[in-house]
Amino acid sequence: MLLYQPESSYCYNSDSLFLYDFICRLQPKGRVLDVGAGSGVIGLLVARDFPKVTLEMVEKQHEFVVYATHNARVNHITCNIYHQDFLTLNNVNSYDCIVSNPPFYHDGASRSSDVMRHTARYNIHLPLQDFCTKVATLLRPHGHFVFCYDPSQFALLCAALSSAKLRVVTVQFVHSKADRNASLVMVHARKNSKSLMKTLPPFIVFDGKEFSKKTQSIYKRARTHSIKCQL
Repeated sequence: MLLYQPESSYCYNSDSLFLYDFICRLQPKGRVLDVGAGSGVIGLLVARDFPKVTLEMVEKQHEFVVYATHNARVNHITCNIYHQDFLTLNNVNSYDCIVSNPPFYHDGASRSSDVMRHTARYNIHLPLQDFCTKVATLLRPHGHFVFCYDPSQFALLCAALSSAKLRVVTVQFVHSKADRNASLVMVHARKNSKSLMKTLPPFIVFDGKEFSKKTQSIYKRARTHSIKCQL
């Protein structure tokens, strides 16, 4: 998949590819919304691999809307892209699945002066409780919410989801190496679910100095080719 990205600003990273692989476990189908889509990497990969998916994306930064629209076109994927803040999205039709690699760095983290990077990274632009509550209003009964977040905020995350009546059913922590603290958590929550939470084995990115077999398999499955340019 060809993915055009801003030449000198925020670009997708491995988190998005790891989340894509995590989403694939669900064999998604029906209406899928990619929140804060950026250049469209997660939603477009899911739509490419699962023909029963009807893809929609929402992105509030104009520059990213341009890239996501271009990427959908060059990869021959049909989707609707909404240029607006997710929290203001009004859609009478609900979704079977909502996916997102949202801005999740907390307010005290080191900040970027680049506007696109700052908006894409820091949760001041999409507060956690507001995010979860909005997702719940747009999901169908028993719909799926699959996303990644900062693992140091996992307790806050579970509280926000519970408040929105979304239940965590599967979680996986990502570690750069086996002896390192988690750098990412991937979460599958469902609306109106009564299931107990299942914790998957940790995903280890590196085995020594090389990518682990799991990481290699994700990159091989994604088959992405990034092109940095100015559109």
